[in-house]
Amino acid sequence: MTSDQHGREMPGSGLADTAGLTLAEGSFGELRGGNLGVRIATTPEELEAAQTLRYNVFYHEMGALPSDEARRTGRDQDRYDAVADHLLVVDHAIGPGPEGVVATYRLIRQQAAAAVGGFYSADEYDITPMLHFPGQVLELGRSCVHQDYRGRTAMQLLWRGIAAYVFLHKIDLMFGCASLPGTDPDAIASELTYLYHNHLAPADMRPTALPSRYVDMRRLDPAQMDMRRALAALPPLIKGYLRLGGFVGDGAVIDHQFNTTDVAIVVKTDLVTDKYYRHYERQARDAQD
Repeated sequence: MTSDQHGREMPGSGLADTAGLTLAEGSFGELRGGNLGVRIATTPEELEAAQTLRYNVFYHEMGALPSDEARRTGRDQDRYDAVADHLLVVDHAIGPGPEGVVATYRLIRQQAAAAVGGFYSADEYDITPMLHFPGQVLELGRSCVHQDYRGRTAMQLLWRGIAAYVFLHKIDLMFGCASLPGTDPDAIASELTYLYHNHLAPADMRPTALPSRYVDMRRLDPAQMDMRRALAALPPLIKGYLRLGGFVGDGAVIDHQFNTTDVAIVVKTDLVTDKYYRHYERQARDAQD
C-alpha cells in the first residue's frame, strides 16, 4: 500500500486554484539517487503530473470511486493542493520535468492550512492537540508511488525529501492519516489492536477520531496475539512511520469511498534520527563554517 490520504473532491477545486502557488518557497534543491531525484514541484504542470499519478494509483489501482470531475480530468485534486508543497520523485531517464514524475507526497504547513480553513485530516479526526502543539506542524498526505518504482529507492528518496523539508522549515511535529486496506475492521483486527496497544500517542499529542466516525481499534485480547505477525502485516508506509518513532491516534475511520480503514499518525521530528536527517544538519553546519 503506497497511499496514506485520499483524493476527495472539494467544491471549487481545480488547477485554476493554483494561480497563487508559491511552491518554490519550500524548495531545498534536488537530492539525487542515480537517475532519480527528489524535490519540490515548481510549476502547475508538475502539480498536474502529481495529481494524475494520484488518480492512477487511488482510482485505477485501489478502486476508489471518482467524482464526475475527477473522472473527466483524470486527476485527483482538491482545494488543499493550491496551498501545499508537493514533493516529487522524478526519473531523469524519462525527463527532468512533469513527464518524469514517478512518486509524490503532499506537505501542508500550518500557515498554509489556515488559508483554506484548516487541515485535511480534520475531516476524520479531532486534531486539536496538533493545533496546540508548541512549534511548527506539518500534515503529510497523498503519498503514492508509480507501480514500476515501488522498490526501496523511490520511497527512500521520499523520506530523504521529507527529512530535508523538515529541517529547512524547522518542523517540530508531523501528522496525517495512513490507510489499511478494506472496510471491515475485524479483518484487520490484529493490526489495529497492535497499533493501539503498542504505539498509541501520548495524550497531549493524540488525535481522536470524530465521534460520528470512531471505530474502536481494540478488537482483540492483546495477550492472545502474535504481535510480531501483526507488525509484519502492516502496510509498508505505516511501518515506515513507526520506524521514525511514530504514534497513532485513538480510533480508526472507515472510508467506504476508497475501500480503506484509516488511522491517524503522529511523528515528533526530534525522533527522526535517521542518517538522512543528520546528513542535512551536517550540510547546513558546513555551509556556515
